Amino acid sequence: MSSTAVRRTALAASAAALALLVTACGGSSDDDSAAGDDKAKAEQSAPAEGAGESAPAGKALTAAELEKVALAQADVKNGEVATELSADDQVAKDQISADDKACLPLVHVQGAVAQGEPAADVQRSWQGQSESPSESKGPDGQDMTDIDVNKILLNVASYADGGAEEAVAGLKTAVEKCAGGFDATAGSDKMRITEVSGLARLKGGDEGFTVNIGVATGGDGSGLMKLVVVRKGSTLATFSAVNLSSMMTGAEFEVPAEVVDAQVAKLG
Repeated sequence: MSSTAVRRTALAASAAALALLVTACGGSSDDDSAAGDDKAKAEQSAPAEGAGESAPAGKALTAAELEKVALAQADVKNGEVATELSADDQVAKDQISADDKACLPLVHVQGAVAQGEPAADVQRSWQGQSESPSESKGPDGQDMTDIDVNKILLNVASYADGGAEEAVAGLKTAVEKCAGGFDATAGSDKMRITEVSGLARLKGGDEGFTVNIGVATGGDGSGLMKLVVVRKGSTLATFSAVNLSSMMTGAEFEVPAEVVDAQVAKLG
C-alpha cells in the first residue's frame, strides 16, 4: 500500500499493534480501563438547516494571529496535538497533482495544504486512541483489548477578498466532479481515490461540510478517509481524518468531534 493516507497511518498502526501485543501478554485490569481516549461522536457531521448559508468574511489574519487561533494541546482533553507536521506528513503544494485538476482541492485537504493563495496558513496534527474490551480472548483465555487509533491533519488558513468563500466553492465542485474517483500524487506517493461521496453539512462555522474519500489499499481493497471543511469569516479550517481500522477495511467511522469542535470554537 503506497498511498499517502496509508503511509500516514503507519506509525499509528505500529503503536496500536505494540499496545495490543502487551495487552494480549499481560491481560487487562480495572486499572487499565481508564487508559486511552473516549471515542467522540461526530455530531457536527449531521446535516443542519441553514448551515450552508454564507456570512460576511472578516479581515484576513496574519500568521501570528493564526497561531493563536489554531488548535493547541490545551484545547483537547484527549490525544496529542503537534504544532508542526512530522517529516512523513509534510508535503509541499507543488508536490501535489491529480489527473483531473478539478480534484486537486481534495488532495490539498488530504495533505493539510491550504487551498488557493491564502494570506497565511498554519498546520497541526492530532492523534489519539481509545480502548474497549474485545470479544476475543488471548491464547491463555485472558481478556483482550481492542484499540481504535485516529489521526487528523489540519490546516487553518486566512484569506483576503473572499478567498475563503472561493475555496469552499472549489471544494464543493471537486466533490461533485470527482465522485467517480481519480489518480493523485503527493510527494513520492501515488494513490488511487476510488470514490468521493457522503457530502453532509456541518452545524459549526458559517459554512462547512464533511465528505468520505475511498482510498485504494491494494488489490480490490479500499480504505476510508474523511475530510472536514469549515469556514468562519475569512478563515478556513480543513481536516483530513483517518482511522486505523477503517483505512484497512473501509468500514464507517466517526471523526473525533472534540477536535473539530475545539478548532471551530477558536475561530470565533
